[in-house]
Amino acid sequence: MPTHALLRRASALALSLALTGAAAAQTPPADKAPAAKSADAAVSVDPAAVVATVNGQPITQADLAVAADDPALSLPGVDDAQKKNLLVDYMVDLKVGAQAAEAAKVGDTADFKRKLAYFRDKLLLDDYLEQEAKKAVTPEAEHAIYDQSVKLLKPEEEVHARHILVDNEAEAKKIAARIKGGEDFAKVAAETSKDPGSKAEGGDLGWFTKERMVPDFAAAAFAMKPGQVSEPVKTQFGWHVIKVEEVRTKPQPTFDELKDQIDQHLIRKSQQDLILKLRADAKIDRKDAPAPGAPTPAAPPPPAVK
Repeated sequence: MPTHALLRRASALALSLALTGAAAAQTPPADKAPAAKSADAAVSVDPAAVVATVNGQPITQADLAVAADDPALSLPGVDDAQKKNLLVDYMVDLKVGAQAAEAAKVGDTADFKRKLAYFRDKLLLDDYLEQEAKKAVTPEAEHAIYDQSVKLLKPEEEVHARHILVDNEAEAKKIAARIKGGEDFAKVAAETSKDPGSKAEGGDLGWFTKERMVPDFAAAAFAMKPGQVSEPVKTQFGWHVIKVEEVRTKPQPTFDELKDQIDQHLIRKSQQDLILKLRADAKIDRKDAPAPGAPTPAAPPPPAVK
């Protein structure tokens, strides 16, 4: 394994061990625990401020900010003081190791230079895609995708129902008779139902569409009117007595409910479109060209609306 990889792993391990020990020693009781803060909060407002030097080389608050953004160094639940201390220790290890590697002429090797060029290109592309994707997420684009998505929705009926589940038809018939005789459905469900998921809620199943239930149950529920109580209905789970509370057309999801999905769609599509455009505009000479008719990536579809 290359020396710099060992350094990264050793530093990450040291950071992890330090974090574990610090958390165990310093975590306050739950009722006094401070609220978690973002990684950015550990960084001073003055990016040029020097927090340490290693053989004369400075480590600044801006350097800490870069380290804090590294997913591999995520420190959830750690207070700002601990976080800064751990990041400084990590950056010191990084500088010490990097200086030793420089002295050993590691950076002069052709292999290192290839890796450096690769990671430079990768960082440039990642930052460029992120920068360009932000331009695609506008209120106008978000609402256009939302309007397009909801237009594709077909009106769908929903039922709000309760049920009581028992083992046999005879018991189900007795329960149906009790309810039709005037007993409260929710009370009887809490007393007799074998369904642990709804028993405590008086048999309440909430709102559901037809495809969410097994066919025989759905057929009975969607054939009833509000207030009706069914005869016993058999499914693979047992025998049911069903009461329909309400029927409605399923409401469309709101913009806020879909916003995160829409934003992710816009980001993915803008980034993919950008790469395809850059490829189309570039002069590319592949020495191992793929076979004719090789598929190209398709644009991601709009977010599915359920």
